[in-house]
Amino acid sequence: MVILITGASHTGKTVLAQKLLERYHYPCLSLDLLKMGLIRSGQTALTPEDDRELTGYLWPIVREMIKTAVENNQHLIIEGCYIPFGWEQDFDEAYRKEIRYVCLVLSQSYIEGHFDDIKLHASDIEQRQDDSYCTKELLLRDNAWYLQQCRLHGYTPLVVEESYQVDFNFK
Repeated sequence: MVILITGASHTGKTVLAQKLLERYHYPCLSLDLLKMGLIRSGQTALTPEDDRELTGYLWPIVREMIKTAVENNQHLIIEGCYIPFGWEQDFDEAYRKEIRYVCLVLSQSYIEGHFDDIKLHASDIEQRQDDSYCTKELLLRDNAWYLQQCRLHGYTPLVVEESYQVDFNFK
């Protein structure tokens, strides 16, 4: 089984991936680590701020990794914001039945009521060197966009409403 975890920045993708890794012992691929490896090695001229372009650059690689994992009956968790909406169109039914997808979304009321907590937990797994870009306005805009895209594509997002208790049972 391949588990895809996506959502806006600061929604807890990495935390959820870590919980699932510890529970199921599936290997985990952080798309941020893949991105930075490709950027730092000079494999691309893209920068960490080129989110749209990075999705187009990374997805063909990740898509084929997913296919290989499914073909080899290997488990894998992939987390990051570079999983495109409409991802399922790249796989036939045999692959799709082996893929689980979750999109984390923080509700407007959660962001407004817990912004300080969101910032406080930003480095629970990864140590963010500069988190100054994360503003309440950015989180509100990005999470609203992810929620809208989920609705447009018929996905059921995992929405954090009142308290942050994100977990998912994939079996």
